[in-house]
Amino acid sequence: MDTSAAKRYLPWVVATALFMEQLDSTIVNTAIPSMAASLQVTPLSLKAVVTSYILSLAVSIPVSGWMADRYGTRRVFMSAVAIFTLASVLCGLSVNSPMLVAARLLQGLGAAMMMPVGRLTIVRTFPKSELLSAMNFVIVPALIGPLLGPTVGGLIVHWLTWRDIFFVNVPVGITAIFLAHRYMPDYHGEAARPLDLIGLVLFGTGVALLSWLLEIFGEHQIDITSAAVLFLIALSLLLAYGWHARDSAYPLLQLALFKIRTFRVSVLGGFITRIGVGGLPFLLPLLYQLGLGLPAWQSGLLMMPSAAAAMGMKLISARVLNRYGYRQVLIVNTVLIGLTISLYTFVQQGTPLYLIVAISLMLGFFNSLQFSSMNSIAYADVNAADSSMASTIASSMQQLSMSFGLATGSLVTGWFLGGLPQSDRMALTGAIHHAFLTLAVVTILSSLTFWSLRKEDGESISKGSTP
Repeated sequence: MDTSAAKRYLPWVVATALFMEQLDSTIVNTAIPSMAASLQVTPLSLKAVVTSYILSLAVSIPVSGWMADRYGTRRVFMSAVAIFTLASVLCGLSVNSPMLVAARLLQGLGAAMMMPVGRLTIVRTFPKSELLSAMNFVIVPALIGPLLGPTVGGLIVHWLTWRDIFFVNVPVGITAIFLAHRYMPDYHGEAARPLDLIGLVLFGTGVALLSWLLEIFGEHQIDITSAAVLFLIALSLLLAYGWHARDSAYPLLQLALFKIRTFRVSVLGGFITRIGVGGLPFLLPLLYQLGLGLPAWQSGLLMMPSAAAAMGMKLISARVLNRYGYRQVLIVNTVLIGLTISLYTFVQQGTPLYLIVAISLMLGFFNSLQFSSMNSIAYADVNAADSSMASTIASSMQQLSMSFGLATGSLVTGWFLGGLPQSDRMALTGAIHHAFLTLAVVTILSSLTFWSLRKEDGESISKGSTP
């Protein structure tokens, strides 16, 4: 395969598939009422349509690295996109809720393979000196997908039917498969390793339970005692996996990678940062549509500046990191994100639209630099042989952090709203403002995790030198 062609098109292949996956993870929520009416069930009974996807994603991601090493990145990635696309068709053709839930489980399986395997292929194709520019293409879907999902879903349901939400994935999936077949390199692991079945049961069950708990707890559908018990069970399973992994010759996830400072700071520090940022896809539509009374299409337009700014940051992020280094950029930029989130506490009825657009531009600009930095420095000191394991761990933690972020945004809003009805626009807007302020504080505090980086960390990526 022509290496230059692979480098030219591979980021677009991965970005296309990831955008489809990221968009689909949030687009369904707005279609739940229409689905319920069509399938003649109650909306609450379709909660499993959302949770089944998240559970399948959480359980399947840890296996993706092993699959890629054993069967090759191209075959696994193409299979993942094909499974996701086929499952999308089955979702659109579903005649009852059990069929829809089963199709969503299959869809989550495909999505779980796309994200880490696509990122792994990028890491193995590009030398570290070129990794940042390649990652810049891949990070944009992760930024704009969750923001656009609710709006796109609302518009499709309004103008077409809920089934078309899933059918739009078909042409995108076919295009991604064609491009992957033509341009994606096929990497295998250096040595075949057995699948850690015990580790898969312990970690998969623990993560699935935790993800499910965050999903339903964020919707206030479980009492605090039951939630606490389930949380302890999930935590015990994850701790049991940690104990098991210490003595396993071929663990599902190699926790020893956390001894690498740059990887540890990227994954754990990024986890906390994403909790703050992860609540925005939940809070912004609430603020715009319920707080300000804007229609769905106008709410969606107000999220577009973030996407534009995120793509614009790609043009300068490499130069910024080259000049200032990862440590300084991550510390300062994290604080700037927190301060930008706090600006939403001033948005209310009567706020000029150009000010809201300005905040959205700032947020997209800083978020793009943040995620490009965190995602790329994770691989600065990771050996090529461990890249699949590193990608799997990073993807698993990102999935969890997204769940934490959405649940946090929902919980904090509900806490400050108290017993007041959501129809009380003033009370709801005040509660959302408090939630923004809480997430801003969490984000600013997360900057402390990046102080443990050294000035020269990440120079193999930002300057193309060997650390």
